[in-house]
Amino acid sequence: MRRFAAVSWIALPFAGALVLSGCSSAKSTSDDLQIVANPTAARPAVSPAVTVKPAGQVLGTGSVAAVAVDAKTATLVVAVSSPSALQLYDLAALASPPVNMPLYGKVSRLTAAPGRIEIAEPDQGVVQQLTLPDRKLTETKTGGQPASSIAYGADRLVAMGAGKDIRVLPAAGPARTIGGQLYSADDVVDTGDGVVVLDRLRTAVFSVDVAGGKVGEGLRAGDGAANAVADSYGRVLVTDARAGALLAFSAGPLILKQRYPVPGGAYGIAYDATRSLAWVTLTERNEVVGFDVRGGEPVEKYRFPTVRQPDSVGVDEKSGRVIVGSAAGEGTQVIQP
Repeated sequence: MRRFAAVSWIALPFAGALVLSGCSSAKSTSDDLQIVANPTAARPAVSPAVTVKPAGQVLGTGSVAAVAVDAKTATLVVAVSSPSALQLYDLAALASPPVNMPLYGKVSRLTAAPGRIEIAEPDQGVVQQLTLPDRKLTETKTGGQPASSIAYGADRLVAMGAGKDIRVLPAAGPARTIGGQLYSADDVVDTGDGVVVLDRLRTAVFSVDVAGGKVGEGLRAGDGAANAVADSYGRVLVTDARAGALLAFSAGPLILKQRYPVPGGAYGIAYDATRSLAWVTLTERNEVVGFDVRGGEPVEKYRFPTVRQPDSVGVDEKSGRVIVGSAAGEGTQVIQP
């Protein structure tokens, strides 16, 4: 049986952070979390041609940039790349034609909340919100920087990619920016116990003090951290695309709890809170794997063949259906485990 690597927590230092080593402490005057030698390592591995029929139903959506499901209205939202648009499917009638909603530019991430979908468009300097079922799009400017990811909660938190900071968009009051030690702000996750931002260039995660307006401690996240999601246990789950692993960090305080080997090009990740399942796409193998993460180590429950280049994945928590998007133009796959 594969098991997590034994982990003792070590806070990797960055400029101005407290360095922990045994029982002693000291202030770091240099940046030890340097950019990794190959910063493209977090990109998905190139998939081979499909040799096994994809499981479930495949919708002819074309090239997919991101997927999300609004369980409240049973709506599947697919962001397609050429031309850039949202395709809205009724999960109860997938054979029916989708509603097509054109967008300004390429989508980097869709984030689902009950009755709405947050849309990050890195080329436009805006984030959009799609409310459902009325299908109304609203727009919020982010100060001209590209948005790569959005977390929702009391405030919307926008990871600003190459802007190297996080934009806080409160429900009321002015927007503000949290900057600091980041080299890139590629994914932001609110666990309920704390906020964590993923920095792909340093393949690291950092805690974020939203109220205090600062980036806190940082930890290395494998050899090529790619994507992150919160689970039901106050943790952040991170795919390591280069080393092939699933990492689990607690958010308060930031501690690496688990590292589980997942060979095959682990990249996309989604979480089903109803079933405590983490769904991870393997782009080297054209597969998606479902792990039960309730215990001390993940337990593989499902493994399905997918469409080619399965870079994106989502889940319908009501039915348990898994949605896989092909970045190679081979459509969107709907699987009922």
